[in-house]
Amino acid sequence: MELAVGLVALVATVLVVSALCDRFGLAAPLVLTVVGIGASFVPAMPAVPLHPDVVLLGLLPPLLYAAASKASLVDFKANLRPIGMLSVGLVLFTAATVGVVTSWLLDIPFAAGLALGAIVGPPDAVAATAVGRRIGLPRNVTTLLEGESLFNDATSIVLLRTAIAAVAGTVGFWQVAGSFALSAVGGVAVGVIVAVLLRFVLRRVTDPTLTTGITLISPWAAYLPAEHIHGSGVVAVVVTGLIVAYRAPTDQTAVGRMSARINWNTVQFLLENAVFLLIGLQMRTIFEGAAASPIGWPTILVTCAAVMATVILARMVWCAPSALLSIRVDAENERLSAGETTVLSWAGMRGVVTLAAAFILPTDFPDREVLVFAAMFVVAGSLLIQGSTLPALAKALHVRGPNARTDALQQAVVMRSAITAGLERLDEIEASPENTVPQPLLDGVRERAVSRERSFWERLGPDSRDTPAAQVREVRLQMIAAEREEVLRLRDSGQGDHEVLEQVLSSLDVEEAMLTVSASRSERVAVAELLTVPWSGDECDHLRVADSFADPVPLSETCLECLESGENPVRLRMCLTCGHVGCCDSSDGKHATAHFEATSHPVIRSFEHGEAWRWCYIDELLK
Repeated sequence: MELAVGLVALVATVLVVSALCDRFGLAAPLVLTVVGIGASFVPAMPAVPLHPDVVLLGLLPPLLYAAASKASLVDFKANLRPIGMLSVGLVLFTAATVGVVTSWLLDIPFAAGLALGAIVGPPDAVAATAVGRRIGLPRNVTTLLEGESLFNDATSIVLLRTAIAAVAGTVGFWQVAGSFALSAVGGVAVGVIVAVLLRFVLRRVTDPTLTTGITLISPWAAYLPAEHIHGSGVVAVVVTGLIVAYRAPTDQTAVGRMSARINWNTVQFLLENAVFLLIGLQMRTIFEGAAASPIGWPTILVTCAAVMATVILARMVWCAPSALLSIRVDAENERLSAGETTVLSWAGMRGVVTLAAAFILPTDFPDREVLVFAAMFVVAGSLLIQGSTLPALAKALHVRGPNARTDALQQAVVMRSAITAGLERLDEIEASPENTVPQPLLDGVRERAVSRERSFWERLGPDSRDTPAAQVREVRLQMIAAEREEVLRLRDSGQGDHEVLEQVLSSLDVEEAMLTVSASRSERVAVAELLTVPWSGDECDHLRVADSFADPVPLSETCLECLESGENPVRLRMCLTCGHVGCCDSSDGKHATAHFEATSHPVIRSFEHGEAWRWCYIDELLK
C-alpha cells in the first residue's frame, strides 16, 4: 500500500508542478528538481531510495528509446563525426580532468578520481532535450546535443566499470580497449538485429493496439540482450529506436503510428519529469552520507565546487577550439557560429544517469560517500545553474530556434511536391483503360488535393485567420460539433448500438483533432517573422538571375485585378521581372499565376510584410 501511495503521490506531483510551470512559463525540470530537494528535507518525508537498477533497467531504456525515436537518423549520420567527438572524446577528456582534480584534492588514487569523472562526464539525454525543447535551440545545436546525450552514457558506464576494476586490481590497456570495442560493436549489432526483427513483426501486425504494445517493450528487447553479452545496452536501444522510427512510415499503419506516438508521448512526459523529481528527493540521503564521512565539510565543499568548475571548463575547452569550430555540421556545409558553439558548450546539464552511476560504486570504494555527494552536487548545480541561465545566454547571443513561418514555408514546399506526385498518380488512374471511377468524383478528389496545398501557403501571411482554409476549418468545426450533439442525442435516447455510435464519435474526434492542430499551428506561424532565406532544394537559373538584379519597383500596393473585379486577395505576390503585383492561388482570381501564364515571367516573390522568399514557376523551386 505504501508503494502504491508513493507512486500516486509522485505522479500527482509531476502533473501539478508541470501544469503550473506551463501556466507561468517556467522550466518544469528545474522546478521539479528544486521541489524534490526541498521535500527531501521535510522531517515527515520518508526516504525515497533510488537503486541503480531502477534507473539503468527501468527508466533509462524507455527514455533513450523515446528520445531516439524522435531523432533523425539522416541528421545523425550527417553529423556522425562531431557527435562521436562529443559522446566519446569529450567524456574521456572530462573524466580525465576530473580524475586529476579529485585525486589531488582528496588524496585518493587517480583511478578513484577517474571513477567520479566517468560518473559526471556525460550530459543527460533527458536534461538536454527537456531544456533544449523548452527554450527553442537551433536544430543543428539540438541535433548535436541529442546525438551526444544518446550515446555518451555508454562511454561513461564502460569507463566507470574500468575505473572500479582498476581500484580493485590491475587493468591492462588491452582490457580497456576490448571493453570499449565490445561495448560499441556489441551494442550496435544487437540494436540492428532487434530492429530488423521488430520491423519484420510490425510489417505483419496491423492492429494498432498490438503494434503499440510491441513498441512499448522494444527498449528492453534491445537493452537486455546487449547487456547479457557485455555489449552496451544504451547503444543497442538507441540504434533500435533510430532504425524503427526511420522505417515506421512504411512498416506501420497510420493508425498504429498515431497510437504509438500518443502513448510514447505520455510515457516520456511522465518518466522525464519524474526523473527530475527523484533526483531532488535523493539530496537528504546523500547529504547525510557525506556528513558521516571523516573528511570535513570544508574539503568536501571545495572538492564539489572544483569538480563542478572542472566539468564546465572541460566542456568549453573541448567544444571551442578542438572539436567543432572546424567541423561542418550539416548537409549544407555550414559551421556552427560562435554563439551556437558557446550555447552548445554551456548546455551540459547532468541528470539521472549520473546519479545512478554514482550508486554503482562499491560500498568499500575510497571516500564513496563524498564522491556520491559530489556527483549529486554536479547534477543539481548543472540543472539549476546551466539550465536556468541557458535561455538568457541563448537570447544574449542571438541564438534562436526554428522560425515558425520558415517551417511553414518548408512545409508548403514539401506538401506541394507530395501533392504533385499524388496528382500525377491521379492522372494515371484517370487515363487508365480499367478506370471505372466517374469523372465528377475524380474532379472532387483533385480539388481537395489542391485545396490542401493552398491551405499550407495561406498559413504564411501575417494573419491566417481570414483565409479560405481558415474559414472552411471554422465552418467544419461547427458542423462537427452539431454532428456530435446529434450522435450523443441518439446515444442518450437508446437509439443505435453502442459500438457503432462509438465508432462514429471516434471518426469525428480524429477529424476535429486534425483541424484543431492545424489551427494551433497557424496561430504560431502568424506571430513569427520570415525574414531570412528558408530551407530550399536546388537553385535554378531563373532564381539565380533574379538574385543578380535588384527587385523591381512594384507597380501597385495590391492586386489591381482583384480591385477591378471586387474580389479580395488572400496573399500578394510580386513578379521580379516587371513588378506586377497579383494575388496568390488561394485567391479567387489567381492573378499572380495568370500573369505568369500570360507573360512567362518565371520568378515571383512574396509581397507580404516580413517575407522574402521567392518561387520559380517553371522549375517549381523555392529560395
